[in-house]
Amino acid sequence: MPVSVQTSVQQRPIKPAALWRLSLLLLLCASALPRARAEATLFLEEPYSYDGALAGTGHAAVYLDRVCAETPVRLRLCRPDETGVVLSRYHRVAGYDWIAIPLVPYLYAVEKDEDIPLFADKKMVAFLRDRYRRTYLETLIPDLPDGGTPPGDWYELVGASYLRTIYAYQIETNDALDAALIRKLNSGPNHDRFNIVTANCSDFARMIIDFYHPRAVHRSIVGDLGVTTPKQLARTLSKYSRHHPEFHSSSFAIAQIPGTTPRSKPVHGVTECGLTAKKYMLPLFALHPYVAGALIAGYIGHGRFDPSKNALILNASDDLDVPPTRADRRNYQSRLQELMQSATSLTSVSSNLATTERHWESRLAAAEPAIDATGKPAIQVSIDGEIKGVGATRANILDSTTDPEFAIGLIEARLREELKPAIVRKTARSDVENDLQLLERLLAQHARELTSAAAAASAASNTAEPLPSNESTAQSNPLP
Repeated sequence: MPVSVQTSVQQRPIKPAALWRLSLLLLLCASALPRARAEATLFLEEPYSYDGALAGTGHAAVYLDRVCAETPVRLRLCRPDETGVVLSRYHRVAGYDWIAIPLVPYLYAVEKDEDIPLFADKKMVAFLRDRYRRTYLETLIPDLPDGGTPPGDWYELVGASYLRTIYAYQIETNDALDAALIRKLNSGPNHDRFNIVTANCSDFARMIIDFYHPRAVHRSIVGDLGVTTPKQLARTLSKYSRHHPEFHSSSFAIAQIPGTTPRSKPVHGVTECGLTAKKYMLPLFALHPYVAGALIAGYIGHGRFDPSKNALILNASDDLDVPPTRADRRNYQSRLQELMQSATSLTSVSSNLATTERHWESRLAAAEPAIDATGKPAIQVSIDGEIKGVGATRANILDSTTDPEFAIGLIEARLREELKPAIVRKTARSDVENDLQLLERLLAQHARELTSAAAAASAASNTAEPLPSNESTAQSNPLP
């Protein structure tokens, strides 16, 4: 009897509609489940400023998606609606060795993804960082006696993505080890012990990764002269992940926010810095050729790891995407040029690209960052001597009816930055496409506003035209 029932069930055809409903039900059930895995993510951060010009080793941090901050220096397990913290070692920041910052503020100095500005200059970055400090880090980094912003290296705590591109290397962990790490860090000393050779940011990140996966990462005696570097950690963790497929792992890049801040530089190891910089290598070859030969050998063995090679990019929707190809870039540049040429026939935007860019940049330099009525970043610009607000995020830029030409210039500047040859390979293709669509919407919206304004002006002109009075009629037609 059971056999016959089983046979009839196997032979019974499944209707496509029933199969579709079953698939949808399984998808809804899966989306309702909590996150299946805890993960640790090594952040390999490109160098900028003096580090980019001199050493070029960058910065290392670790993101833990199940560990959250009770305070910036005390940890706890996350609630279901929280996204974890980024842990890193700092120098001269409130006297602490490590500090924990939630993920989105660490990257963008705002609390929500929808508050990330589309384009950032130094004033916007400093404004957002100081606003976050005053709201959440005041006890750690207090104001100056006059209420001003304190100097120091505390700015490294938040807004990392305004200064550099970040490469992320995820690997699976578990909740038990998360709880054990919390106990370890909360009960241990937390006093500044930074040393560039023996206790730098990479040494702290190595300790965290090794806690979850012993001997997964290590220093390189040959490639880095025994100094722990961010690039060496990424190289060894990538190798460990390939050799241990039982642990779920992935890697991707988090792009630097477009803006006027200088772009970050490629990350190097210690010997690679000496090999790739002429100011170091030429004197070394002349004075110590054997040492120079050893550097070359170290680079061949350890320095050819390229984190940007074939890297997927995290886009604005938190999905992974590929960068544009050369053909994509040419197509996007053509679309951008066509859009801006069409704008000249509808708006007062100059047809001269250089003139338009200089005019917009001068207006940006004179503008000031602000927060709009909804709590989102905005830019205050002067319009005929009156200060008006222009939205600076995807969520509020379409509300910029007070100065649509400035908003159009902002998206154009973002697109031109994204499409530069050295930057396009670090940009998600979907982000460029969405930016072009946003520019089209801004132009169409501005065209409608101009048409409405012209129609209203024409109607007002017709209404204001004087009609012949009785007196004038009488004068022009006298009675006999």
